[in-house]
Amino acid sequence: MNPEQSLKAPTENLIEWQDLPAGHFNEAFTASGEARPHWQYLLDGYAALGQQGIQDRAGKAARILRDDGATYNIHSAHVSEHRWELDPIPMLFSSEEWSHIETGLIERSEVLDLFLKDIYGPQELLRQGIIPPELIFSHPCFLRPCHGQALSTNQLLTLHGIDMVRGPEGEIRIIGDRTQAPSGSGYALENRTVMSRVMPSLFRDSQVHRLSLFFQTLRNTLTREAQKLSPYPNIVILTPGSYSETYFEHAYLANYLGFPLVQGSDLQVKQGKVWLKSLNGLSRVDLILRRVDDSYCDPVELRPDSFLGIAGLMEVVRAGNVIVSNPLGSGILESPALLKYLPAISEFFLGRALSLQSVKTWWGGDPQDLAYMKKHLGQLIIKPVARSQAEASIYGHLLNKTQREQVWQKIQARPLHYVAQEYLLPSYLPAWQKGVISPRPAIFRSFTVADQSGFSCMPGGLTRIGLSENETVVTNQAGSISKDTWIIASEPEKQLSLLEQKADLPESRFEAELPGRVVEDLFWMGRYAERAESGLRQIRTLFIQINGVENLSPSCKALLFAAQHPPISSEQELAARLLDKDNPESVKASILAFLINSEKVKERLSADSNRVINDLRDYLYDLERAFISGIPSAPEESLDPLVTALLAYTGVSHDSMLRGAGWRFQEMGRRCERILQTTHLIDSLLSTPLPYYAQGQALESVLLSAESMISFKRRYRGNNRVANALELLLLEPSNPRALIYQLNQLQQQFEQLPAKGAQSVSLSLGKKLLLQSIHLIQLADLKQLAESDPEGISRPYLRQLMHSLNAQIEQFCDLLTVQYFDRQTSLQQLTSNKSSRR
Repeated sequence: MNPEQSLKAPTENLIEWQDLPAGHFNEAFTASGEARPHWQYLLDGYAALGQQGIQDRAGKAARILRDDGATYNIHSAHVSEHRWELDPIPMLFSSEEWSHIETGLIERSEVLDLFLKDIYGPQELLRQGIIPPELIFSHPCFLRPCHGQALSTNQLLTLHGIDMVRGPEGEIRIIGDRTQAPSGSGYALENRTVMSRVMPSLFRDSQVHRLSLFFQTLRNTLTREAQKLSPYPNIVILTPGSYSETYFEHAYLANYLGFPLVQGSDLQVKQGKVWLKSLNGLSRVDLILRRVDDSYCDPVELRPDSFLGIAGLMEVVRAGNVIVSNPLGSGILESPALLKYLPAISEFFLGRALSLQSVKTWWGGDPQDLAYMKKHLGQLIIKPVARSQAEASIYGHLLNKTQREQVWQKIQARPLHYVAQEYLLPSYLPAWQKGVISPRPAIFRSFTVADQSGFSCMPGGLTRIGLSENETVVTNQAGSISKDTWIIASEPEKQLSLLEQKADLPESRFEAELPGRVVEDLFWMGRYAERAESGLRQIRTLFIQINGVENLSPSCKALLFAAQHPPISSEQELAARLLDKDNPESVKASILAFLINSEKVKERLSADSNRVINDLRDYLYDLERAFISGIPSAPEESLDPLVTALLAYTGVSHDSMLRGAGWRFQEMGRRCERILQTTHLIDSLLSTPLPYYAQGQALESVLLSAESMISFKRRYRGNNRVANALELLLLEPSNPRALIYQLNQLQQQFEQLPAKGAQSVSLSLGKKLLLQSIHLIQLADLKQLAESDPEGISRPYLRQLMHSLNAQIEQFCDLLTVQYFDRQTSLQQLTSNKSSRR
């Protein structure tokens, strides 16, 4: 039976599986075309689903990933995000084979952990000549300031990622280690969550090993180590920020493990300890699970141009007052040159060879290896000894003669900087591509985690496949697709989750501590959401008025055009103004800013909030397409989905966020911006008197933009007096769009914020500003506000009131910035200290 027959449904042929290129191992089928035993049940299940069934599940998986906000942003773009892609057919290992792989991975972690302790400790490997000194001391990831650092943990490596490929004969070979801030475990968990939802029966009946115990062990290990410093430790996850390509994973793991996600600017060193800066003051940090590379973690002793770390962190680490996991300096373990010497290192520490071999490696620092590299350059992969985005791996078989000469000159100029590895042909997996099952090359990564007795291995991992069957270079940067990795158990496992309480976890309640950076992002999320909604409403009103049954008077049209930011003179300019990302007041710029800020705090938003935010991103793209050729036939209808999405976000966040400081600042941002937008709207359209007919249209435009037209009609029965509209928009406390309502809400939220600065019996400046604004509204004379000046040019009292309110709210926003938002810049070295990284 050949592969096509094995996957042939009664009415459909699902597979396009030509003969594989020579030298590649077939994961699913034997040489005779028989399905391998541990693949048979899965393949039969997909054959039963048929083409449409598989396609439906692939679409459902894509929607779940989209709703979860799963991204891998190679270029760190917030809006044109690269969504994480998951193939609906998993990678399979039998339980028996995985047992051998698991043993080898744990063994490898033990050896590298011992190596790390030695290289930053007694350095016996160097003393006894097992590894050459140049291998270590020339490497940029060997950090001299880390030598002799306090080693308070049993295992230094908490989390270890291992990249593997199956060779032509079916053997597993290690091609790389990830130890600084190994990524992928969160993506593996997301893949597993999605697959268990789209293939529930197949997943359950296949008796797949669960991943939850791995993450339970990770959390227990971190907590147990941190308890050496405090019985109720404060553990944080350090991220480079939302511009990191793997930021989704950082936020996902922070939520799953229950640890706060922080950036370097949220932490500071004081009195020999690391502290988290929050609205409530400083709280000590006991353990940092970092997702920032070694040299960026301390701008004082490591990389001086870094803005991602904590100034003085190394000093605290050496004093033993904070634990960093994985420890600083562990990047040296990622050097591919180390693979050449790993067998000897294993013999030194364990007295035996490693059970899982590494890919054959040659290092330019060895004269014999260098000669071999020169002779066989066309068959090798050339890699720098230190990973860098600026210098990718070079595949010799893809180079012509001139290119090989250029590569050799680079190697010859800096031989210590390069290694060569044999090119292993990757194995092939079944993958769902373009409506059929076809073979794709694959590499996979699994993880180990430190536990009380040594290390435990994740029963699964992250598999990546190439985009075509002829593309044998598989990397995320090249645009690979992920797969879930299933270890097929011989019997059902006990199911665990992180919701289960373990005995070694402290029973205490951790209050959410919000750094100033987070509350600032939430504050501006509220402002940008309200600014975008207000802009959309005003433009929608303008389109409605222009295209309405009654002709729009020239004077009212001129006012509506002048009310835009900046003023416009035609409908064509209005379309450009709508989508001008370079204009900070445009709708597109406001939505983009909202999306950027939401990405920075996505771990603090509910799943439904993130889904609505994803909808907003899609609707913005749809709006751009609608206006790509000019103004569409019904332009106001093109704006409705964006308005609805912004309203949906407001509603979901209102019902899903705890009424803490984060919610209050987002709420205050919305209220401040609504006041600013409403005062501008009233000033632009009502402070200039118009003839009766035009005045009615201007009044209608204000009420439509402020979502108060229905309330106005019901209350005043068509009495279109300016004073009546001002009463509804300024003084009506039950109108959620009225200025007095916004000010009352602002006052209520501001009074619940923690006090800042010196305490005094007198009112704070913030309270004074709000009280002054409230009194300005309450003492306003509506009749006077509606009066025109003798020349009939303006309504001076109304204009003065709007300008005063606007100025006071702008001052109030500036006050919040000074008092509550973190404006401190990172400390830097005065001069570069490159030797500290060598």
